[in-house]
Amino acid sequence: MSSMSDKRRGATAARGGLPGAVDVALASAGLVAGSPLLLVAAIAIKLDSRGPVIYRQRRVGKDGGQFELYKLRTMRLGADPVGVGTPVLEDDPRVTRVGRLLRRLSLDEIPNLVNVLRGELAIVGPRPTLAAQVELYTERQRRRLEVKPGITGWAQVNGRAGIPWEERIELDVWYVDHRSLALDLRILVRTARLLLTGHGLYG
Repeated sequence: MSSMSDKRRGATAARGGLPGAVDVALASAGLVAGSPLLLVAAIAIKLDSRGPVIYRQRRVGKDGGQFELYKLRTMRLGADPVGVGTPVLEDDPRVTRVGRLLRRLSLDEIPNLVNVLRGELAIVGPRPTLAAQVELYTERQRRRLEVKPGITGWAQVNGRAGIPWEERIELDVWYVDHRSLALDLRILVRTARLLLTGHGLYG
C-alpha cells in the first residue's frame, strides 16, 4: 500500500504545475505591486477596529506539515471561527466593515504571498486547512495534502465557499490527480475573473 502511495506521489510531482521559481517571481511582483494597497488597508483596519493588522493562523500544508498563515485581519478581535468548517456568511457580524470590503476583493489574502516566499504555499494548489479538519479526513481526502497548498485552486474557481466542504475537498483531490502547468494557468485566468466579480465568496 505504501509503495503504491509513493508511486502516486511521484507521478503527481512529475506532472507538476507552476515551477517554484515562477511562484517566487509572481509572489515578489505581487507584493511590490500590492504594497500601496497593503498600506491603505493597514491604516483602514486600525481605524475601523481594535486589534492587529495581520491575522496569523496555524494551517496544515504539504504532507501534513503545519505553518503559520498570514492574512489581513477581517474579523473583530477574538471572533475566530469555532469548530470545523464554520462558514463566513455575507452579513456575518464577526466581520468588520473594512474586513467585508477586503474579503469582497480578496485583498485580505495578499499577505499569503509572504508564505509563498517562505516556501509554505504555492500560487496554485488546494487552500491550506485547519488541523481539526484534517483529523476528520478519510484516506482519500488526505490526498489533497500530497501537493503544496496554494493561494488559489481548483475548488476556489469552482464555487469557493459557495459549495459544501466535502465537495471542495473532492475538487482538490481531482486537482492532485490532474495537476499540470496548463491547468494551473487555467486556474489563474479564472481566479482573475473571480476577483473582479467576487462570485462565490460567501456560502
